[in-house]
Amino acid sequence: MSEIAAARIAAVFNRQFARSHRTVMVGGSVEPLYLPVRGIEPALVTYTRDYPASALHEAAHWCLAGRSRRQLRDYGYWYVPGPRSPTQRRAFFAAEIDVQALEAEFARVAGVKFVVSADDFGAPAQELDAFRQCVNLRSAAFRRYLPARAERLRAALAAELG
Repeated sequence: MSEIAAARIAAVFNRQFARSHRTVMVGGSVEPLYLPVRGIEPALVTYTRDYPASALHEAAHWCLAGRSRRQLRDYGYWYVPGPRSPTQRRAFFAAEIDVQALEAEFARVAGVKFVVSADDFGAPAQELDAFRQCVNLRSAAFRRYLPARAERLRAALAAELG
């Protein structure tokens, strides 16, 4: 599996959504960030450096975010860096299952390696295994059905990168 440049993923995303949803994706950030539409400026999805996994992950967040979430900086989500408490880990896992499952599906069709991430080196192996299993099950379900924006991006990624 050859590694796809994140800029190619962003170009596919932008061809799909820059006009229809006034949203563009760019790389080069130290940390990923989503900024909603600001006046005449389009919404901005930024991914970390030139990491294909980061571009796919941020695309997954955007594709799953509803209209009201897309009006909020970073979709209104919180972020607590690791190590997290057990309560914080449960909240993180709950928020990330669908996102990482969709990222896995995007990675599969684009030919990019996917690795489940707890983003917490302090997480116990048992919790990581359970999270990984949930992501894999949800990803398999996404192969059968996706929300409209996610399906549109999946088809474009498959056609242009797969």
